Amino acid sequence: MRLTLDDDWTATLTDDPLRSTPRFDFPSQCVRIAEYADVTEWQRFLVETFGSREWLWDAPDELRFDQAGRELVGAGFRLPFEAADAEDSARLPAAPPVRPGGLRADEARDFRLEVTTELCRAPGDTALTCLRDLDVLDEPLQARIGIAPDVALPVQHGTAVGWSLTDPARYLTTGFAAPDPAPPASATRHLLTECLDLITTPLLDEVLGQGSGRPGPAPGGGAGPAGPARGPPPD
Repeated sequence: MRLTLDDDWTATLTDDPLRSTPRFDFPSQCVRIAEYADVTEWQRFLVETFGSREWLWDAPDELRFDQAGRELVGAGFRLPFEAADAEDSARLPAAPPVRPGGLRADEARDFRLEVTTELCRAPGDTALTCLRDLDVLDEPLQARIGIAPDVALPVQHGTAVGWSLTDPARYLTTGFAAPDPAPPASATRHLLTECLDLITTPLLDEVLGQGSGRPGPAPGGGAGPAGPARGPPPD
């Protein structure tokens, strides 16, 4: 199966999903899937891979591929601030089931993966699904590609139209730290829901009295999830 990620940029589905544990860095509202554990390893990771990444003030989502085999080796997704209402979130199709798989770039060149714009929250925030736009909900999904544990790319008409994270409370962390392997307490799940209520519209619009067209924060307060001169703060 060939998957379009950004206009004319494509990748082929493989049988090898990422094994890395997702890290939901809530202070930066970013989900990262990669093996780097500090600033030095992160900088080396960027040099040795290609794909979509932040550059200066441009902050797209990230998919990084190794130079040799063009296999997917890392990803980073920014949480949108626009939350779909409950009625729209309920329209999110439950099928098809997630199919584990990796990606191999069809050519070794950089591209730009646009950030998603709509956040669909499952009841109790047991899953977060971030979509390109709400028009995705008007038609069935073709597939869900599980590129890493509990992380999937919904596919429609051969194009990736967003990403999802199941059980986000399980992967909460900050910076480079690995998530706690113990199951999250019910209080943690409740606190996550309260925090999501605060940072997403429409409540945020009511508090600020303005729209949600704001740049997403980066680790440490920058303009995006990662960048050539910034990145997650060291532990």
